[in-house]
Amino acid sequence: MASTLHTRSLLVAAAFLAGTTLLTACQDNATGVRSSAKTDAPAASAETTAAAAKSSSSKPKGVSGTFTGGTVEYLAPGKHIVKAGGKEQQFFVAEDTKIYGAGTICGKYNPAANTPCTADDLDKALKKGSIAADVIMKYGAAVTVTERPAPDESTSAEGGDANSSDSTIDGINKGKGVSGTWFGTVTYLAPGKYTVSDLKGTEQQFLLAEDTKIWGWGDICGDANGEEGGQGGSQCTEEELEAAAKGGGVSAKVVVVNGIATTITDDH
Repeated sequence: MASTLHTRSLLVAAAFLAGTTLLTACQDNATGVRSSAKTDAPAASAETTAAAAKSSSSKPKGVSGTFTGGTVEYLAPGKHIVKAGGKEQQFFVAEDTKIYGAGTICGKYNPAANTPCTADDLDKALKKGSIAADVIMKYGAAVTVTERPAPDESTSAEGGDANSSDSTIDGINKGKGVSGTWFGTVTYLAPGKYTVSDLKGTEQQFLLAEDTKIWGWGDICGDANGEEGGQGGSQCTEEELEAAAKGGGVSAKVVVVNGIATTITDDH
């Protein structure tokens, strides 16, 4: 009888140890402390990246914020840079990033800028040139990328002829104006419309928008020692640019997206 009880006790103890070992192994796999197993996890989304960063005991990594009035440029597949307010910020596109086009990223011209686009659409568009867009990001991942539509100026505010010389540059109202960076002389054409000529004398027309940033170091406005605006220069008004451009032109760097100047910086 004593032998039977001893045998049962051993069996119970063995079963308890086996269960404890199994539980410990499960816990190790769950926490990832001791497990050596490898799994192919799907790409992290912007929201899960943010949630993981928040739940981590370490300090969250990656920049979060809203970058409006910016210009987005291509770096690598799914990885881009937004320039806004004189600063540059890299970001990546996650599987749940919402991308909305207004005719340049994808689809037809759409002033509502609510056409859903894919990450591939964004890559292809950016490879052709920078795009005016607003970016909201969390911990380095874009939550939304929204193209800023070019103004539809097919008719003037006064109801003028859409085909007159004062109408918008051809293609801008379709979101397909020229994009690029020019270093040259800016001259006045008409209210809100200018040209920039490069060293070869080639002229490029462009328009101003409400959010065009104009920076001066004494030629457009301000002086060479200006510190206002975060770029080391003074932020100028459209009236100051017009006055400088009418007075024989002003040497400047002009960044144009879809025919609209995003920044104009006098050559200091």
